[in-house]
Amino acid sequence: MGYKVAVVGATGNVGREMMNVLADRKFPASEVFAIASRRSIGTEVSYGDRVLKCQDLEHFDFAKADICMMSAGSAVAKEWALKIGAKGCVVIDNSSCWRYDQDVPLIVPEVNGDAIGGFTKKNIIANPNCSTAQMVVALKPLHDAATIKRIVVSTYQSVSGAGKDAMDELWAQTKGKYVPGQEFPAKKFPKEIAFNVIPQIDVFMEDGYTKEEWKMLVETKKIMGSKIRVSATCVRVPVFVAHSESVNVEFERQMSVAEARSILREAPGVMVVDKRESGGYVTPIEAAGEYATYVSRIREDATVEYGLAMWIVSDNLLKGAALNAVQIAEELIARKLIKPKVA
Repeated sequence: MGYKVAVVGATGNVGREMMNVLADRKFPASEVFAIASRRSIGTEVSYGDRVLKCQDLEHFDFAKADICMMSAGSAVAKEWALKIGAKGCVVIDNSSCWRYDQDVPLIVPEVNGDAIGGFTKKNIIANPNCSTAQMVVALKPLHDAATIKRIVVSTYQSVSGAGKDAMDELWAQTKGKYVPGQEFPAKKFPKEIAFNVIPQIDVFMEDGYTKEEWKMLVETKKIMGSKIRVSATCVRVPVFVAHSESVNVEFERQMSVAEARSILREAPGVMVVDKRESGGYVTPIEAAGEYATYVSRIREDATVEYGLAMWIVSDNLLKGAALNAVQIAEELIARKLIKPKVA
């Protein structure tokens, strides 16, 4: 007997990817429901070789679903997640709404799958921020081997992390550079994104960090351990899909480059591409559409006693969102934490 899965936010970038990943990984679903806001009722979305019509969130009966994958933003998650969970449907939410709730596990299956059982308190599981997800996938196996004390990360985040309108804005501004008389002012971003980089993602906080940077700090601690110190600088770059990160890590003991490479080559979800030659690394355009988190440019950080530096790239719509959500659902099934409802 298969599971009935509802995808809320099915018309968005991540929602569409959730449908693709469910089909691609042959998730044991007996039925998939595409759910969206009232204005999207009847909109068609793809699920494998099938086409589904979107149903209205406000009128859908979640009691007939086993799993709800949400990617409709924090406001929708805040209003609906508890209601859906109360219907006996496990919510896997991609927004930031529930990540910091002590009764909601924040899960990256390769990293802290053992914590997933805590979902029963509210019937909600949170997906981490896209930048956090790819970083902890790469760093957790190293942390297990040598204990990480400190992380300094600078991100290079694609515009797809800000939604379809942000992708359209980059495309329009790029075209505008080559078409005389066309102007496309910044709307989704504080400054023009085409041919530019913007050292601000989300709003500024009192300490000078942005909320995106704060998310990386808090989420890394919740997933990997509260003693790790984290400093992040999050930057939006004119790339459509896939986030990149320059990461410096300080350990409690010495870890050689060779040892790190060996550990990462065996780590689930990680692919090492680290040739010390021109082009011997992965860039966002190569990571887009791929499930793996790629690690390149592993080298010693001579500014600390026990340090390494590395380059981490992953598709933010996949491991940073849709893929991780589907993997969470797979983890629930593998651990026998949910059973299909009997019709």
